[in-house]
Amino acid sequence: MLDALIILLFLITGAVTGFLGVDLLPERALQQVTDLEGLRFVVAGFTALFGGLFGLLAQATVRRLQLQARQMPTDQLISRAVGLILGLVIANLILTPVFLLPIPTEFVFLKPLAAVIGSIAFGMSGITLADTHGRTLIRLVNPGSVESVLLAEGTLKPAISKVIDTSCIIDGRIEALIETGFLEGRLIVPQFVLQELQQLADASNDQKRSRGRRGLDVLNRLRETYANRISINSADYDDISTVDAKLVRLAQDLQAPLLTVDYNLNRVASIQEVTVLNINDLAKTLRPTYLPGDRFDLRILKEGKEAAQGVGYLEDGTMVVVEEGRPFIGSEIAVMVTGALQTSAGRLIFAKPVSLMPA
Repeated sequence: MLDALIILLFLITGAVTGFLGVDLLPERALQQVTDLEGLRFVVAGFTALFGGLFGLLAQATVRRLQLQARQMPTDQLISRAVGLILGLVIANLILTPVFLLPIPTEFVFLKPLAAVIGSIAFGMSGITLADTHGRTLIRLVNPGSVESVLLAEGTLKPAISKVIDTSCIIDGRIEALIETGFLEGRLIVPQFVLQELQQLADASNDQKRSRGRRGLDVLNRLRETYANRISINSADYDDISTVDAKLVRLAQDLQAPLLTVDYNLNRVASIQEVTVLNINDLAKTLRPTYLPGDRFDLRILKEGKEAAQGVGYLEDGTMVVVEEGRPFIGSEIAVMVTGALQTSAGRLIFAKPVSLMPA
């Protein structure tokens, strides 16, 4: 519709220009014309043809501009528009004194010419400056606007909400993850997880009761410290009996990752194509890697299985077997790594006292 309107507008403009432009011909030429109305229609036909050609050119230009506008990032489009407007305003302010100057009649065309050239020059300068410093200017006006625009256009991805299970809350390490900023997005605590924590806190078994109370304490601290990050989801599934199955279903419905430390839940959720974030996997990844020849201080806590062996533990719980370390039980000594072994129970590091190593 717009394309047809553009072409029609140029056709009509060309025809009217030709029809009325006959009157601008020299008087001597008009006196030689026997059929003035016929000349008007002939000239109008030719100028309408040229108008249609210009209309096609204008149509192609409008299409190209529309395509560029669609492909252009939103923040760049806004900054260019602001730069163009500021450039035109400055051009008009600067050219106002020029328009007030007394100019001879034969040079009066200089005023509109200066207006056109000045507007083009300052407008293009505004667009160029906007391309260079546009986002900075937008950030000064509204600090959150650039991020909002980038999120809307897909350049940035919003932080994804995550579903938390009971084991993750009881574990407690989620507090440190949130505090350090490594865990983004909202954290969703299902209502049935709260109920499970309450049941554990009211259990007759001392161990279960302690775990349940610890989980409730952790959750209360999170809600007090990060009230805008923690949300309680009231969704429940009466047709599902186990909490783990409900967690998987909720994660599927919300299309959100599942945050847990439960190995079995991790396996079940992965089978059902639910994204799982296991804090234990993160902890294993962040464990320091010791290579043969590395040295560190270690407290020898007990005897090893073999003669003369001593055993100590790193801060992350990794067992270190120290050859000839039995005499140093109860002491902290410098040891050097001689090897490492990955077993089904975890990682095992072998070392020797530095003092007994040959110089």
